Amino acid sequence: MTSPDLPLSAADDAHPARKASISRDDLLAAALALIGPHRSVSTLSLREVAREAGIAPNSFYRQFRDMDELTVALIDLSGRSLRTIIGEARQRAASSERSVIRLSVETFFEQLRADHKLLHVLLREGSAGSDAFKQAVDRELNYFEDELRVDLIRLAAADGGAVLHEPALASKAITRLVFAMGATAVDQPQEKDAELIEQLSQMLRMIITGARTIAGNPPTR
Repeated sequence: MTSPDLPLSAADDAHPARKASISRDDLLAAALALIGPHRSVSTLSLREVAREAGIAPNSFYRQFRDMDELTVALIDLSGRSLRTIIGEARQRAASSERSVIRLSVETFFEQLRADHKLLHVLLREGSAGSDAFKQAVDRELNYFEDELRVDLIRLAAADGGAVLHEPALASKAITRLVFAMGATAVDQPQEKDAELIEQLSQMLRMIITGARTIAGNPPTR
């Protein structure tokens, strides 16, 4: 659950340095600025986010009912943004000589180390957040799986008309493995990323090769 907030006082709205109004996006950006590898959104208080955004705590309620609603909105934003970024990476790889698997994994790790910390939200709230936050993260992972399933079928068909055995199950295995590895990597020094990228790329090839082999196709590159 989110940290408890102290009672609000009239002095909060009289602070001369505070903004008169603010948007939902401003509050989401303020929350992102406060989190990191060792701090999740669920540990933030309303006052901390309001202070970072430069508003009085009472002004927070013009955009969000409470910190739980902000956290769910941040999880949704993180999922949408990352699906777009990683989906575009798969599209780029499909039209080049680069391995789709390798480029997708590299893109994932780039997002893991990115300043905007969107991936941290999904990794942390999926393991340490409240039940509502975990459900929101799980919903985003399901979206990842659905989009990946479509791409796996498309990419296999483009590779000599191959098919996958249980593509939905293969996409679920890939998604859950990637996020599990990401949760491990976020606590490790960045110098280990190259090794983890290589290991994860090989693991994903094994999953896809297995799905293709069961369906009677040659292994993927």
